[in-house]
Order: sequence, then structure tokens, then C-alpha cells
Amino acid sequence: MRLNQYIASCGLCSRREADRLIREGQVMVDGVPAQLGMSLTGGEKVTVGGRLLTPRREPVVVAWYKPVGVTCTERDPHAGKVIGDVFRYPVRLTYAGRLDRDSEGLLLMTNDGHLIDAMMRAANGHEKEYIVRVKRRISDAEIHRLETGISLRELGQKTRPCEVERLGDRTFRIVLTQGLNRQIRRMCRALGHEVVFLKRVRVLNVLLGSMKPGQQRRVTGEELENLYRLAGM
Repeated sequence: MRLNQYIASCGLCSRREADRLIREGQVMVDGVPAQLGMSLTGGEKVTVGGRLLTPRREPVVVAWYKPVGVTCTERDPHAGKVIGDVFRYPVRLTYAGRLDRDSEGLLLMTNDGHLIDAMMRAANGHEKEYIVRVKRRISDAEIHRLETGISLRELGQKTRPCEVERLGDRTFRIVLTQGLNRQIRRMCRALGHEVVFLKRVRVLNVLLGSMKPGQQRRVTGEELENLYRLAGM
């Protein structure tokens, strides 16, 4: 097994993040600094930041309502609140996909690095559904432009076609299959709109439902099986 895959399988982080930790010299294999791309034969002791990793025994997925004002990171001296300040669970979990600090709603937390890796692959086209409110009325023509794709000059690309449904003069529901940085806010800004409320209500088959900010629930049974199936696992 590749080292980065092993680190991900322990639920510490994604394979990409594992590669970053290896480059930074935080990963040791049998007391020797690890190298990018190395493989394990089995039985090696792998430590990250001095902590011995152990393979996870059971995949845990938790649906959590991330409140506004919480930054999706585990350590950042410049962030007011990070996930570790407000989210608690008996098993160490990390996030599969992000929500920006000013947005709220469903965030999946898990110890399964393979699921995190699958959820972060834009090519997989996983659906994420949001409720959005802008500062002033959004026209039908602008709704259509959101549906067909918006050119984002700062990112040098055009957004994929998506499903958009009007819910009110200033409110709409949007389903994305890609995860560009602050994508919805950028799309609205390109049309001259300012987002004043953004809530994620679904990731694949997992729904936010009636949860309130800060609440969490374990994803189990058929819901968990369907999540893995839709994630391509």
C-alpha cells in the first residue's frame, strides 16, 4: 500500500493532504523521514507529528450542521473559530468537502480517508444542494444564466450547467456537481449579486433535514450504503 493511502485509511486526512505532510517532513516510517511515493510492505510504524497511526476499524460518517463563522480547517491561528473548537465526537473525524466560513449547513465528517478522497474529486460530479438568498431580486434571465454556466474570470473557467429553482424574489435552490472555491458566491457576484445567506442542505443522498446549527447525527444503515455507492465506492 502506498504511504499516502495508508495515512488516509487511518482517517487522518486525504491522500493529497498526506502528501503535503510527507513533504513537510512530519511523517516518519520506522523512525526515518518518509519519502513521497513510497510504499509499505506491512508492519512498519508510521508516525505523523510524533503520533503513531493505527488503521481504522470501522468507518464512521457523521452529518453535522456547520454554523456560520466556523472555518473548515483544523488549525489556523488567523481563524476566529475552526472545526476543532465546536465539533466533538469520540472518534477523530475530519471533513469531506468544505463550506466557507460565512456559509452554513451540511458538512460530512468521517474517519474514512477513501471517502474523503472520493468526495474531493471534482471529476466524480457529486451533487451538493444549496439554498441561496441574494440582496436584491434575481431575474429569470439571471436564473437561466446560473443554470447554463457562468464564466469566472478569476478562476479561468466556466461553471458546469446545473439545476436552479426559484423559491422567491431573492431566493433560489441550486444543485452543483463541482466544488470550485466559493463557487456560488463567485457565480452570483459575476451577475452583480451579493449573497446574504447560503446553506447546504444535501450532499449526495444525505440530507440536512431539520437539524439546527451545531447539531450532528451518525449516518448509518441504508443511508450509509447509498452514500458509498453514490460516491463510487
